[in-house]
Parts: sequence; C-alpha cells; structure tokens
Amino acid sequence: GFIGLNKDYIEGIFVEKNMRSKGIGKQLLNFVLNGEESINEQNPRAVGFYEYMGVETYKRTDLDEEGNTYPLLYMNLK
Repeated sequence: GFIGLNKDYIEGIFVEKNMRSKGIGKQLLNFVLNGEESINEQNPRAVGFYEYMGVETYKRTDLDEEGNTYPLLYMNLK
C-alpha cells in the first residue's frame, strides 16, 4: 500500500485489494496523521475507513480543490 500526500493533506490511501483489512491502511494513516484530511465523499469505503479510525467530518464542499464536481469531506481527529 501507499499513501498520497499533499503539502497540507492526505490525497488518499491505497491498498491492494487482496491486502485490505490487514491493518496496512491503519499503519499508513497512523504514520502521517497530524491534522486535516480531505476525502472524496463519493468513496464510501474510504469515508468509512477514516470514520472507523476516529476521524470526523467538520466541513463539506461541493467541489474539489481544482474546481471539479467531486464533493469533499474535510475531516480531522475527534
């Protein structure tokens, strides 16, 4: 797996399908989590993972940072 990082937030966590649910995403998230994350609302698996890890939504936008119609959820640790 790998984690895509931007200067200010996590772009995404990617784990090979046959390696999911083995704690890899949790390890990646714990390694870098120190603030706000933006998650594509149209990816319920990712949203559920972040919520499971104790991250909650505090803001929602209709567009991503480039102005595309991908609603984002801004999340941080509870």
